[in-house]
Amino acid sequence: MSGAVADPPSRLVVGISGATGIAYGVRALEFARKAGVQTHLVVTPAGQQTRHYETSLSAGDLAAMADVVYRPADIGAAIASGSFRTAGMLVAPCSIRTLSAIAYSNGDNLLTRAADVTLKERRRLVLLVRETPLTLGHLRAMTAVTEMGGIVMPPVPAFYLRPSSIDELVDHSVARALDLLGIVVPDMPRWGE
Repeated sequence: MSGAVADPPSRLVVGISGATGIAYGVRALEFARKAGVQTHLVVTPAGQQTRHYETSLSAGDLAAMADVVYRPADIGAAIASGSFRTAGMLVAPCSIRTLSAIAYSNGDNLLTRAADVTLKERRRLVLLVRETPLTLGHLRAMTAVTEMGGIVMPPVPAFYLRPSSIDELVDHSVARALDLLGIVVPDMPRWGE
């Protein structure tokens, strides 16, 4: 058909904030690549600090895992626009500070702006919120995000698969989060299969 416009490749925005659990964001980038999904990454300064504490990855190593990387201050980036089509956005891990900024539409950096755009365009937003115990303020922010259409998914481990390593626990949580975004990770074990 002449003049037809092909759909762009499947794109996923991945945000990494400063909560503990950067392994979730790292695995999301790896799994998305395995699934043939183009990744657009933004890491907050606190996320970079957590990367330093929790991994042996350099900032360059982490950036190399994504197809496109943005600076948190670049609020004019492609992912800050609703016209930039994506499958949605995953924030992994998601700090309470980032959750709160998203809940109350405080797009003060590219990660929170991209999340706000994801919600306003009615695309899937999945937040792997890392905090416990939860205060009433945390719960209210989670409720606000949920009421706007976001999905709050604390990465609670599933033991029914009888995991033998922390990696298996991380893999399961990330695969479930990507499922919520319509991204299927090949060869992941599923209940009853």
